[in-house]
Amino acid sequence: MTVVHPIARAWITTGGTGAQNYDEFADDAEITAIIGANPHSALAIEMPHKAPDAEGRSFLDSLPAAVARLAEAKADGSYTPAERVVVLYRISEPASDGAAYGLFAAVDTDQISTSADEPGLVIRNEDVFIEKVRERVALAEETGHLLSPVLLLQTGRGEELHTALAAATERAGAPAATDVDQSGRTHAIWLVGPGPEQDELTALAGGGELVVADGNHRSLAAQTGGLRRFLAVVTTPASVAIQPYNRLVAELTVTPDELVAELTAAGATVEPVAGPATVPTGGGVVHLYTAGRALAVKLPATAGGGVVDNLDHALVERVLLRGVLGLDPGDKRITYVGGDYPAEWLTGEVDAGRAELAVLIAPVTVDDFVAVNLARQKLPRKSTWFTPKARAGLVLAQLGDNGAGA
Repeated sequence: MTVVHPIARAWITTGGTGAQNYDEFADDAEITAIIGANPHSALAIEMPHKAPDAEGRSFLDSLPAAVARLAEAKADGSYTPAERVVVLYRISEPASDGAAYGLFAAVDTDQISTSADEPGLVIRNEDVFIEKVRERVALAEETGHLLSPVLLLQTGRGEELHTALAAATERAGAPAATDVDQSGRTHAIWLVGPGPEQDELTALAGGGELVVADGNHRSLAAQTGGLRRFLAVVTTPASVAIQPYNRLVAELTVTPDELVAELTAAGATVEPVAGPATVPTGGGVVHLYTAGRALAVKLPATAGGGVVDNLDHALVERVLLRGVLGLDPGDKRITYVGGDYPAEWLTGEVDAGRAELAVLIAPVTVDDFVAVNLARQKLPRKSTWFTPKARAGLVLAQLGDNGAGA
């Protein structure tokens, strides 16, 4: 019995509604600019308090506007309804033959597992910010829809699924819709209704453990909101890569000299970097940039710690943020910056005075990611930036009566 199912009631874009997910941005002004340029974007529904006309309103106060925007988009033909479908998904790289594949579907919420003693085939692997979860729950309850999918990595039958999805898209003809993202990638979708092909694809997609690659907040929101199923894109290991996930600290609690001294006192090795601060090519060292100085820092390992305890992201949380700066990882002075933003952008924010510290961290390796998940352990917040990301606003899942699920 598969844990991956057709979407009972879907709404499929007819074009113009695709968007980056709400949590892909380092600067809220970018969200406002995107909504201003394209009010029909799904981002205007997911982040209504960042719309140009919502200045000063909270997320909860802006939810009626989100409901109205979604109703308008459905009424004007921006979405068309479909029942009991899965949706083939292909992301093509610009000027390249490379492609990523996935399947939009509904996945059983009761299969989510966050620890070794919690049964389930869907593994959630990162700590979360609870306020973001509450916002996702409120949005689903008010709009009655899920607009952005959880990205799930099929670890059991990934190669078979990849082959099947590639073949299915090749024979599917013209896509139902296409969308081009900010990096020039083309996102294409095809509907697959009830029948043998749908059955084969859902069986492959649900044929092994599914690891949350993107959407830890959305998956927890499905649990918290009591949804029977959640919207997901099931993808394959061959379709994704892990990019860096860096940090900006808006305000230091110590001077730059005190930062170096306290890191050294905590057991770190701190050396100047010859040249600009960059993302390290491998783990074990992080780069810091502050007050025009680039530093290579080897943080002290946690004695007797496991894989998670000694990941660079965990050491940054424990030694740098909590220990030296006295900041909780959820502090508003910390911005988590995904791999779409290069090192030059982060150091430029410091040089411009919009931040006081950039923390550049090598990406988590696939081996470490798999090891952590197989052990049912959690990664530190915002540790993995998978690319390419599934696009919001291409396929929506309408919730059942009383919010029972997709």
